[in-house]
Amino acid sequence: MKKILLIFFLLPTIVFCQVRDLVTVKTSIYEIVYSEVKESPILVKYKVQCPTGTASRAGMDFYTNDTIHTSDNLDYVDNVYDKGHMAPAADFNCTKEMLKVTFSYLNCALQDQYLNRGVWRMLEVQEREWAKTDVVNVIIEVKFDKNSQKLKTGATVPTGFYKTIEIVNKKQTHKYYFPNQKPVKNKFTEYEIF
Repeated sequence: MKKILLIFFLLPTIVFCQVRDLVTVKTSIYEIVYSEVKESPILVKYKVQCPTGTASRAGMDFYTNDTIHTSDNLDYVDNVYDKGHMAPAADFNCTKEMLKVTFSYLNCALQDQYLNRGVWRMLEVQEREWAKTDVVNVIIEVKFDKNSQKLKTGATVPTGFYKTIEIVNKKQTHKYYFPNQKPVKNKFTEYEIF
């Protein structure tokens, strides 16, 4: 009887500890398909909402989620990877509350620091420029393959990022592919694939 009771009490813990390959999360500013197995977003969709916002991100840092197993600060220690916002904070700096939503680890991928601070950032600036006069929708596909590195801390490093930007009223679509490494080209336009 004691064994049956022990199994009964441990079963919820065992089930809770299983990580899911895909979890869909919808917030007020983005939709994400997240892999608890990889500890990374797989797909991120958003519409640029604040191309000229001025809310301050001072004092904000990434936070984990209570119900979804995500990466955490340890995954970013002593390596070349930034906590790469997929939905950029600057696209949602209308209010502090909106900014805070972007600082979830659900919206964060292990991104080469030179990519994150270079051509990727420049493309984020451009999407805000387009959003000053048009509706701009963005889809990011985070790519992994059989050679993707799994860190000792548990998170898997993406091999690259596809970013599709739709400029609605102009009926334009731009698609880019960025390998997750130090960029060899200096302009984001050189990464456009159609």
